[in-house]
Amino acid sequence: EFTLVSVEQEKQLGEEEAKKVEAQMGVLEDAKLTAYLDALGQRLARESPRQDVTHRFGIVDMAEPNAFALPGGPVYVSRGLLALVNAEDELAGVVGHEIGHVAARHSVQQISRQGPVAVLFGVVSGVTGLILPTVGDIIGGIGDLTQSLVFAPYGRGQETEADRVGQEIAARAGWEPAGLAAFLTTLGREVDLQSKGRRRPSFFDTHPTTPDRVARTTAHAKELTRAKRPPISPNREAFLARFDGLVVGPRAAHGLIVGRTFVHPDLDVFLELPEKWAVENTPQRVVAVAPDQETAVLFRAVAEGDDPLEGARRAEKAIKTPVVAKTQTLTINGLPAAHTQLEVEGKVGLDLTWIAHRKVVYQVAGLATKQRFAGVQSRFAAVARSFRPLTAAERAGVKEARLRLVTARAGETIEALALRVKSAWTKEEVAVANGLAVGDRLRDGQLIKVTLAEAYASAPGR
Repeated sequence: EFTLVSVEQEKQLGEEEAKKVEAQMGVLEDAKLTAYLDALGQRLARESPRQDVTHRFGIVDMAEPNAFALPGGPVYVSRGLLALVNAEDELAGVVGHEIGHVAARHSVQQISRQGPVAVLFGVVSGVTGLILPTVGDIIGGIGDLTQSLVFAPYGRGQETEADRVGQEIAARAGWEPAGLAAFLTTLGREVDLQSKGRRRPSFFDTHPTTPDRVARTTAHAKELTRAKRPPISPNREAFLARFDGLVVGPRAAHGLIVGRTFVHPDLDVFLELPEKWAVENTPQRVVAVAPDQETAVLFRAVAEGDDPLEGARRAEKAIKTPVVAKTQTLTINGLPAAHTQLEVEGKVGLDLTWIAHRKVVYQVAGLATKQRFAGVQSRFAAVARSFRPLTAAERAGVKEARLRLVTARAGETIEALALRVKSAWTKEEVAVANGLAVGDRLRDGQLIKVTLAEAYASAPGR
């Protein structure tokens, strides 16, 4: 398809998007697992019909199952996706599919048609109307990936083409091309299982899984000849062993949302958020949005040091209008703090509190439309006043779920196994993650993925 974007522009755009992804989502700091993914990806990329780009492969620190390709070659899979794959053929199918998108230049085709599709990153969409440029300068903005290509959905024809090209790439590289169909089946089951809860944009949204797509990829796999090349992992057991210990779900290293509270063991932070507000936690900030979508609270670190006024100084520098002179100092739970309120362009009210704790200055920013602002100031104050260090009991109680491999007993049910090992996954989640049915009887010694709630060990130096 004709595009208005040159190859060089495509590469530049991809690198810019990759910087956003890695800064805002974070990448998994697991050298061995990343090296394995890169080895698998590079083997696939050598079979791509497009050789004028340089592919690189990474694992984004995202709990939801996701995979995406950026213009010009960067390809990412999430740790949430890795928890669901059951064979190297499946992972090769997913990565091959993303390479197929790059080969067909699907992202730049979308840019040529209509520009990047605006998809809000993890925050209720209505609040984007509040984010004027000046507000963003002060509070750090909401949803920096709003205009990103990461979550722009592909058309059905593009998905079909990427499926076809990806399967052909996988077959030429020596993997079973039916692996993609197997993984799409797992995805379909997973979306059925998780469809009731609110979730961030994921593979489910941008790569719709339908029965006819599974049937189509299954049929196409039968038409392909698989090259005779050994896999990187010699068997399923060796493949699954690569993911033993992988964090599944929220990571304590980014802080955890527990009910209506945010706790961060490494930063020694406790914060209470308004009840019934939608909450999103990213490596860079916590955002809570009211049901009316016209009020929000953002929490993030803004500076180093022990002086909360440094936050006001930075805001003043960003917007080039007086802030410090309007700011009052106070203490919150024994910690030095500062507070002010601003009105921006007559449209948005800002309630700003800066708190210094353990050589870091944190910002609690409440924002609302001018009409709503007076009525929600008490909410903003309550959030700021809740900021405090963790108690010893709270710190000791921080846990996260990790993927573990356990062996089944002869004739054991999935439910019995989940109860025996105290799996954090339900029996339905165990079944889906292992490509099994809940009623299946397990073989003696059969390797099964589960998740176990384990105490969090703080990062070195924290």
